[in-house]
Amino acid sequence: MQVTSVGHAGFHIQTEAGSILCDPWVQPAYFASWFPFPDNAELDWDALGDCDYLYVSHLHKDHFDPDTLRDHVSKDATVLLPDFPVPDLKRELEALGFTNFFETEDSVKHTVSGPKGDLDVMIISLRAPADGPIGDSGLVVSDGTTTVFNMNDARPIDLDVLKTEFGHIDVHMLQYSGAIWYPWVYDMPQRAKEAFGTQKRQRQMDRARSYVDQVGATWVVPSAGPPMFLDDDLRYLNDDAGEPSNIFPDQKVFLAELAANGNDGGLLMIPGTTGDFAGTELKSLTHPLPEPEVDAIFDDKARYIEAMAQKKAPVIAAQRKTWAPAEGAPLFDDLKAKFEPIMDQSDQICDGIGYPVLLELTVPGGETENVVLDFPARTVRAVAEGEKKFRYGFTIDRGLVRTVVRDDEPDWVNTIFLSTRFTTWRVGGYNEYLYTFFKCLTDERIAYADGWFAEAHDDTATIELDGWSMQRRCPHLKADLTKFGVVEGTTLTCNLHGWQWDLRSGRCLTSKGHELRCEEAEGDEAAAAREAAAARKQ
Repeated sequence: MQVTSVGHAGFHIQTEAGSILCDPWVQPAYFASWFPFPDNAELDWDALGDCDYLYVSHLHKDHFDPDTLRDHVSKDATVLLPDFPVPDLKRELEALGFTNFFETEDSVKHTVSGPKGDLDVMIISLRAPADGPIGDSGLVVSDGTTTVFNMNDARPIDLDVLKTEFGHIDVHMLQYSGAIWYPWVYDMPQRAKEAFGTQKRQRQMDRARSYVDQVGATWVVPSAGPPMFLDDDLRYLNDDAGEPSNIFPDQKVFLAELAANGNDGGLLMIPGTTGDFAGTELKSLTHPLPEPEVDAIFDDKARYIEAMAQKKAPVIAAQRKTWAPAEGAPLFDDLKAKFEPIMDQSDQICDGIGYPVLLELTVPGGETENVVLDFPARTVRAVAEGEKKFRYGFTIDRGLVRTVVRDDEPDWVNTIFLSTRFTTWRVGGYNEYLYTFFKCLTDERIAYADGWFAEAHDDTATIELDGWSMQRRCPHLKADLTKFGVVEGTTLTCNLHGWQWDLRSGRCLTSKGHELRCEEAEGDEAAAAREAAAARKQ
């Protein structure tokens, strides 16, 4: 088996039974803030894209690059699709022209058969709202001789299934570096940022080493980070001066960490590096550049990043031209129309946030527009008279917000926040509910996320709907049936996806499984409601 790095979390896996292209990312992501490090734009993407199988782990833009997928990857490729609760990834790939999907089940070993032979694959799918934009995943591939686990930046909880289904893992690719905005965008003293950054940097590497120990692979490939920050405003984020507080350490830093802890199986791969494996044996490791030039990328990183910043400046400039202007009409009405319907569907999340949040939308040379997201009241409003302090707030260029509103973005985390082009403050701890809200700005996503939280805290809730007593959460994707359920006669329809159930038996009429807990409610009012529902069906 040949494993070639194609940059960041991307790999090309070549076997006698076919090739798999994983997470190809080339174009800058998150408002042109992130670039692959080292640069991978000069790879032969048409050749890499002429693959038998495509695997995209999740929808974060440093894994899902629509331009590269559309322009360079064969639409004859079979997509190895993770088992996610919301089908956004499949829809996005279909919109790019992909039609062949192998739909996996979470943590189940499958055999994919093609004209060149068979491969055993398993996708571990993470389904909690905190996992990526409603889902993240890792891929296991075995050709019968060599087994690789491409974990990218997924954080699986139970890895026992690896040994149960595959035995020994030969090659393990995983994230070790930062991929978040904390602590650098927070309004706090520099000394505090450095203390928190030092702590976070070590926690990241400790977590990665824990995964390395659990998997026990012969060879370990650091991947999925760090990005390069090439915009002048963001250059300070690069770990190009060996600062122990920087949360974006590179591959060589983690390899040194592994070696210091007794693991000498770490491998350095840059875009174009190919490892030829036969089980636990590494037959060869070939870089696309002479080794001194590879070392120079890391050992003189400041010079490398400066050269890349000059090279990519036209790319950043072109991206900036696509952003909406900060100037112009206020965004209050647009934000009210965007957020309030989502708030109305998200009791668990709004209650979990628990307080108003301030958006300070800045305009260069102009007046800041202040908008309050009042989660307890489920409203978007102006700042009240005398209201001066907020427990959580964000200061963002109004042009960036206007852009995501214009584009009807379902996920501000995967656009504005990962760009690090904002500042924030908070009183108290990190609020997972708040960031979950910002990544779930569609009916489908918020229904799943709110249901997930509801089920995590209480799976016994019962409602009465048109004379029937039933579980509150839809068995399909946990939508709140008080909001999406419609009864006609003895049939319940969940309008979020159109799935139906027979209320007399609880049997799902749309798919196998997904049984509904339900029964006739008692009392004259319930009987009258059932009669009304029956009349509606007629």
